[in-house]
Formats: sequence, structure tokens, C-alpha cells
Amino acid sequence: MIKIVNGDLCIFSGNSNVALAQKIAGHLNMELGKIHVKRFADGEIDVQILESVRAHDCYIIQSTCPPTNENLMELLIMVDAFKRASAGRINVVIPYFGYARADRKAAARVPITAKLVSNLIAEAGADRIMTLDLHAGQIQGFFDIPVDHLRARSVFLDYFKDFKRDDLVVISPDVGGVERARKFAARLDVGLVIIDKRRPKPNEAVVYNVIGDVKDKVAIIFDDIVDTAGTLISVANKIKEAGAREVYAACSHGLLSRNAVDKINQSAIKKLIITDSLPIRDLGPKVETLSVSYIFADAIKRNHDGRSIGDMFN
Repeated sequence: MIKIVNGDLCIFSGNSNVALAQKIAGHLNMELGKIHVKRFADGEIDVQILESVRAHDCYIIQSTCPPTNENLMELLIMVDAFKRASAGRINVVIPYFGYARADRKAAARVPITAKLVSNLIAEAGADRIMTLDLHAGQIQGFFDIPVDHLRARSVFLDYFKDFKRDDLVVISPDVGGVERARKFAARLDVGLVIIDKRRPKPNEAVVYNVIGDVKDKVAIIFDDIVDTAGTLISVANKIKEAGAREVYAACSHGLLSRNAVDKINQSAIKKLIITDSLPIRDLGPKVETLSVSYIFADAIKRNHDGRSIGDMFN
């Protein structure tokens, strides 16, 4: 049963991305709720809500980003604390949903970890999930509670709105990302190019073909996650070899693990644009971070008021 709550709106944050949570609260002219989320001497997580949340409409903001397991466990314990404090409704806001790439059995005898994580969050006591640009849309179906799947597309559209349309082309870095890239290209009213790519092992990609014309174009590689940047660099270099004038990349979640930033700085990419779904760090001159805080703030307000969230993206 979906709970309909008219109680006070409350926003709380775990430790994963406090800066984003503060921005979201600021857009709503609110302050973050008072909560103690610390560690005991042995590393166990200690949570206490420092104000009454009885019958309130509560939003817990916590990305399950690196350190993924720490942040996930922190989220589960926070949800349990709110359930035991008799919160009216527990809404879990996950700007970056970790383990999303483990969404199917890609080989024999492997887990579907995205499903396991969704079960854990629901079982802990969450009533609703709000997240941004899932790696695969079907992950929404892994949850037995409502999921609001938000899109960062609008922040990227704003970034590229002053570029000349005749020069632009959107690149899908693989077949799996075609739908995402096609929608972005349609909003920009530009062409779409698809990359034929193989992945011999995790975090490694080999580009075989560029399907479409990029010659003398400003290419925008549009994807959801950039991790070690191996795929991104391979695609960017291949596009440049095919005659593209400039190469940009727009990725919602900038994990940028290992030496990803160094590889980007040495690549054909002119600028990588990411969002603050993960904590903002100093990533050098080629990486620019845009905020998605207003998207979450609008979605939270609409959900609290019982208005459509889908209308945000029409």
C-alpha cells in the first residue's frame, strides 16, 4: 500500500554527498534535519535522529557511491532508524545508485546485485525511491515499492543550448545506450551516431565501427556513467580519427576511478561534463560539474504535494 502523507516535509542527509543535500534543501528554502551519523570505535555505524519525525514525510538523501558498501550500509541503518521513529513516509533519494551495472546475469554463476540491493532497501523500510539516470531502466522493476526515475538531461541541454545545431551530433557509446542518446539528440534536434563496441573484460572496451557521419562535426558522447574512462577515451579517439572537429562528453555520474582524470586530460576530449550526483572534487581543467539539485528539489516538492513528477520532463 502506498502511504499518502500530509505531514511536515523533512530532508535528511547521510555522509555520502552532504553538499548536494544542502543545495536541495536550499532550493526548498529549508534546512537539513538534525541527525547523528557517525562511527563507533570499531567502525560500526551509529545513527540517531535528533528531532521528532513522527508522521512526517521524510526524505533521506544518500548516494551509494564509493565507498559503496559503507554508504549503502549507512543508508539501510538510517532507513531503519526512521521506521522505528514512526516516520509517516520514508522516501529514499539516491542520486547515484551503486551496483546498477550488475543488473543481469552476464555470465554463468554471477549475482544480480542490483536486485539484491533493491530488496535490501525495501526490506529496511523505505516507502519510495527517487533516483537519477539508472544504468538500465528495468532496475525500476527490481523494487517492490514506487520508483521515481529522474533525468539529468535538462542540465546538459542547458549547457549545449548555445552551440550551433548544424555542427552538433550526439554519440551513443554502445548499442545499449542508443535510447538514452536518441532522446537527447531529439531534444537538441541533431543527428545520432552509434558506436559498435565490444567489451572483452570489465572496464575495457574495443571500438570496431562508427555508424554514422562525424566528419567536421562537434560530437557529444552521451552516457550515464564514466568510471575508469576506458570506454570514453576509446570512443573519443575513434571519433576524432573519423574526422570530428571537437569531442565533448556528457555523463550523469562521474565516478572517475583510478587514473581516469589523467587519461581524459591526455585524450581527444575537449570537455567532460558531469553532475554532482557524486561529491564534487577537483578534477582538473577538462572536467566540469553541473548541479542536479534543482531537479531533486522539484521532484521532492511535487511528490510531497501529490503532483506529477513526469510532467517535469515533458
